[in-house]
Amino acid sequence: MEIVPADPRGYFIREYVETGVIDPKQLAGGMHCMTPAYLENQIERSRRNLGLETIDVFYLHNPETQLGDVSRDVFHERMKNAFTALEKQIKAGKLRFYGVATWNGFRVSESSRDYLDLFELEQLARQAGGEQHHFRFIQLPFNLAMPEAYALVNQRTDKGKVSLLNAASQLGIAVMGSATLSQGKLTWGLPEKVGRVLGLQSDAANATQFSRSAPGLTTALIGMGRREHVELNLKVTSVAPAAIEQWKRLFS
Repeated sequence: MEIVPADPRGYFIREYVETGVIDPKQLAGGMHCMTPAYLENQIERSRRNLGLETIDVFYLHNPETQLGDVSRDVFHERMKNAFTALEKQIKAGKLRFYGVATWNGFRVSESSRDYLDLFELEQLARQAGGEQHHFRFIQLPFNLAMPEAYALVNQRTDKGKVSLLNAASQLGIAVMGSATLSQGKLTWGLPEKVGRVLGLQSDAANATQFSRSAPGLTTALIGMGRREHVELNLKVTSVAPAAIEQWKRLFS
């Protein structure tokens, strides 16, 4: 399989285009695609690579990338088509649930071009899969340096705006926090207040405790390539998450 430049912003796989899996007109930034044919192809590859009949959760990765190239109306149509395709994969027994894994979309203001409205996405899932749709997970960075899921009130409801964590709770959608240690940047040099409030022995432990204690966050994800890192991170689980009022002191 030969990978060739599509344009200065990215790459796409020639074989997918030549075999009709990808329509170049559906690519955003020369590299991002979420058409039904491409999703079906990738799900089959993942099932084969993992040796699984059914994948528990399948994420659309950084769908906000599309908004750099297309209007919001076109984006919504593409998202609905993607959700419809994923609902079909669930009926076929190949997936159990699906979601979106993002970087910027849920952490920016409504005026940003790559902003994502969780309530709008959930409505698209309802159109695709009905009341019992399977859009049940989202992922975004959440850590001491990127606390927007809790601190930024940017999700719109009929009664006013709420935070992303609040919105997800209302909709019954589980939130996974990525970049818990911000690629190791939060393992040292934290303000003294963090240690005083959270009370653990190292900056890495306190950064992990911050994320895992956030009200409404289901899981704090940490990349671990070494055994000693696994052991250190597991030590944090021997301590109960911080009490909410204690945790909120970091925002005062």
